[in-house]
Amino acid sequence: MDVALNAADQYFFTPYVYPSTWAEDWWVRQCISLFVFVNLGAFLMYFALSTLSFYTTYDRSLMKDKKFLENQIAKEIAVTCKSIPLMSIPTIALFVAEIRGHSKLYTNIEDYGMGYFIASIGLFLFFTDMCIYFIHRGLHHPLVYKHFHKTHHRWILPTPFASHAFHPIDGFLQSSPYHMFVFLFPLQKWLYIGLFIFVNIWTVSIHDANYKVPKALQAIINGSAHHTDHHLFFNYNYGQFFTLWDRIGKSFRNPEVYEEVQQPEQKSKLSAKSE
Repeated sequence: MDVALNAADQYFFTPYVYPSTWAEDWWVRQCISLFVFVNLGAFLMYFALSTLSFYTTYDRSLMKDKKFLENQIAKEIAVTCKSIPLMSIPTIALFVAEIRGHSKLYTNIEDYGMGYFIASIGLFLFFTDMCIYFIHRGLHHPLVYKHFHKTHHRWILPTPFASHAFHPIDGFLQSSPYHMFVFLFPLQKWLYIGLFIFVNIWTVSIHDANYKVPKALQAIINGSAHHTDHHLFFNYNYGQFFTLWDRIGKSFRNPEVYEEVQQPEQKSKLSAKSE
């Protein structure tokens, strides 16, 4: 995050906002700058990605379903707008720790080599998917669910605008593995920013009711179809990117939309055998 903050300091904060007596590396100034920067970036990505998804990929016929709440989109946006600033507070504390050199973020690809640079993408996805599975499943425990995660499950048929509509504690807990990763494993700084953007795109995409995943990947990728069933049936498909941990934890459910496609094929095979 320091590369983004350095650019913001150079072109905006230092020349136009802060007095010259406020050093760029003063932690108080860094917290204030990051609060502004992170919230502006989060809202910009949320509204841009959600709006784009809503008008290009989301199945808007779902809005006619009885399970779709009255004024649901406005409610999803309202919850998000209240939550993002609160979620950003502990996130900023982690970003400040990163900027002040306590993480394993690095600048030069040569430090660890191109092989590790590429492998770190897979490691990031595997690690965060594993952690989010257990955090998400824990948030469904009866003692926890009603206080934190129930907010997100108000949307039985979510839209892309529900992608960030969480209770602030819920939202931070489920995003924490992305930040934990850089304190445990080396990750190139620009790659970190790229993965951070990808995570936000993915979070929107699993709420867009677009089930077009290549058939060969349907059993592996935890996409929109899986997450839609999570909202509908509650105790299944806790994963973020993959189905691996749901299969291990016996919480996997093959999405109904895939079953509908597969059933006719299965029936035709059965009838062929009977002949």
